Amino acid sequence: MRPILATVYLHALRHNLAAVRKFAPRSKVMAVVKANGYGHGLINVAHGLGAADGFAVLGIDEAINLRDAGFQQTILLLEGVFCEQELNVASSFGLNIVVHSMPQLIMLESATLIKPMHIHLKMNTGMNRLGFQPNTFTTAYERLKACKNVADITLMTHFATADDEIGIEKPFSLFKRITQDLPSPVSLANSATILRHSDAHADWVRPGIMLYGASPVGDTAATTYDLIPAMQLTSELIGVQEVQAGESVGYGNRFTATKATRIGIVACGYADGYPRHAGLVSGCQQGGAPIAVAGKLTSTLGRVSMDMLFCDLTNIPEANIGSPVELWGKHVPVDAVAAASDTVSYELLCAVAPRVPMKVAD
Repeated sequence: MRPILATVYLHALRHNLAAVRKFAPRSKVMAVVKANGYGHGLINVAHGLGAADGFAVLGIDEAINLRDAGFQQTILLLEGVFCEQELNVASSFGLNIVVHSMPQLIMLESATLIKPMHIHLKMNTGMNRLGFQPNTFTTAYERLKACKNVADITLMTHFATADDEIGIEKPFSLFKRITQDLPSPVSLANSATILRHSDAHADWVRPGIMLYGASPVGDTAATTYDLIPAMQLTSELIGVQEVQAGESVGYGNRFTATKATRIGIVACGYADGYPRHAGLVSGCQQGGAPIAVAGKLTSTLGRVSMDMLFCDLTNIPEANIGSPVELWGKHVPVDAVAAASDTVSYELLCAVAPRVPMKVAD
């Protein structure tokens, strides 16, 4: 078998969930497991996060898969439903839904459902993605309160700048002003808000990336928050080349040696989900992303191919064909690979390709 492997560690998921509870001890936890559990496998992640109070997913198929696997927690559809048929299915499976637009509200008012539903009413406080405008939010709330298909309402929003210097003061103040007389539970905090803005923890928190052991704050390492990686992406060296000064490697000659250099070829490429431009985002010829070979840190070289990439073995003389390689995980933070690729860890984790075998370990 080709040696590439993604290993998902359940103990890491449990540890990171415990970290969430330490940061937000008075809040219920809605674990965000959309995008196939951020690339870790939906059911894998649900087992690791089984102590969460609820799960948030994108699509109704994900929610049904969780129910079929025996999970009885609150399950929230983050974009709500897209048609009345889905609304009936969501009701029958006891799902919570986000209502973020007037067409969804009207659909709910006119439906004939098996039982009333738990609704999360979303306000747009500046993300300008989904949600009722502040000046229409109270009206939407009152209509939902009067709707026979609504069991109860949770108020929610999503902060656009919780992870940077702008912070959440303006949108949070807006949300509090509009909802101050609405007696319903509140859900506000994504991972960055959980870690940086304790005053916004409210009744429910919605951690995402921090559950998987990566940092939601660009300039702060995950270890600062006592988070550990839930995925280790590994492979092996399948080739070794010796190049001399002036010789190049890979497509486009994006790395040219300035001295005798020992090159390792790793069984991992962009078709596996590793970014093609890793280490080359500055446009320079000699870029590199962090990688570990035989337990030692080094860097990638040149442009990533579809099925392979290059790394520097010059200072790891013991490395040879068959030596273990870590793309990210215990030794190489996925955040560091993301930074060298001008992206975020979310994208890398979600992009691990179906052709990469996945193993679950405790």
